Amino acid sequence: MTKIVDNPLLLTEIAGQSIADLASKYGTPCYVYNAETMAGRVADLAEFDVIRYAMKACSNLAVLDLMRRHGVVVDTVSLGEIERARASGYQTQHPQVPPIVYTADIFDRESLQSVIEQQISVNLGSPDMIDQYGEAYQAATQTGGQAPRREITLRINPGFGHGHSQKTNTGGEQSKHGIWHDQLQQSIDQAGRYGLVVTGLHMHIGSGTDLAHLSQVCDAMVQAATTVGPSVEMISAGGGLPVVYQQGEQEIDIDAYYQLWDQARQKLVQQFAHPVSLEIEPGRFLVAESGYLLAEIRAVKTMGDNCYYLLDAGFNNLARPILYGSYHPMAICPIQQPDLSRPTHEVVVGGPLCESGDIFTQEEGGFVSRRILPEAGIGDYLVIGCAGAYGAVMGSNYNSKPLAPEVLIENGTPHLIRTRQTFDDLVRGEQIPRD
Repeated sequence: MTKIVDNPLLLTEIAGQSIADLASKYGTPCYVYNAETMAGRVADLAEFDVIRYAMKACSNLAVLDLMRRHGVVVDTVSLGEIERARASGYQTQHPQVPPIVYTADIFDRESLQSVIEQQISVNLGSPDMIDQYGEAYQAATQTGGQAPRREITLRINPGFGHGHSQKTNTGGEQSKHGIWHDQLQQSIDQAGRYGLVVTGLHMHIGSGTDLAHLSQVCDAMVQAATTVGPSVEMISAGGGLPVVYQQGEQEIDIDAYYQLWDQARQKLVQQFAHPVSLEIEPGRFLVAESGYLLAEIRAVKTMGDNCYYLLDAGFNNLARPILYGSYHPMAICPIQQPDLSRPTHEVVVGGPLCESGDIFTQEEGGFVSRRILPEAGIGDYLVIGCAGAYGAVMGSNYNSKPLAPEVLIENGTPHLIRTRQTFDDLVRGEQIPRD
């Protein structure tokens, strides 16, 4: 699987397609995804019984359709994501593995009504969610109609977390996610009062999980499942599988990762004397490396010791650097024939927004850093790699900028899977009061 970090700093093609041609046809800024890369990452996780895509990472209908065609089911965190999953071909019912699961920190009223009416599986992350679902479940069963799902999954916060940023840490007392581990028995009893059965447990403590830390998570899962008892038929390893963004980072050993979870699962199989399914719930692992943000260099300027490449893409298109100080690999696509001897220099890469923080080369805390890139000029393209996860989905209309188009390259053919927003799209729904 080709990665941009393995490519030279001059890049002219994505999945065999000319970057210049893509930019000319679809304009910039523009997201481009390589379907083959996504399919390869799905195949990497084949040992797990169920691969459940955390679709918040990239929720375009075409991406969801691709996942569905490769046997991947989905995790949703909102009513909008439930409807996206359905629109891309996922059904709400399945005899064994739920195609759609709702996992969130709360039930807003519309989401609660939807999961009840559509019999969507739920992964509950608070005692209040148990009460709300339980009350809705009992009310629905008393009407004599089709009953909601009685089986529920609980998301457990084991009391510790891990992540590449505090903002991606999803465990421990500073995280809002999950049911606190000391409240598990209370939650089981609470579910039982409504006639609900806990058949699965979910535990995800943050992105960037290392194997030494993962063993603690596995032990915590075994302990939690033991507390629930033999009604447990499924455990979920959650997500957080790391992705290589820059040279020097190590890819995770998927087999070792699986073996740790499988050992935990086998302990439960022996204890309960029945099969226990092992799910994994990756988001960025499946899509990050597939995505590229194409942008055009519109200004090259010197400010003291800093040389700036200013693009027509900003944090309205890719927010991860300003949110987390995230590193993304970059390369230049020259508009003329690439000169492999083109000199390099240190540059700061920024966008067009009226914000000092609109810098792609920054570290967490907002500290501006430099990147070594080839000399480039107006009209050259800058390609930001590993942008398939939490890129387009976090796009905004700040500064009244339209959302960028998205293109999926599959089987050697580019497909426009989202058109660029128009001004009419930007103001749709807005009204000026008239007397």
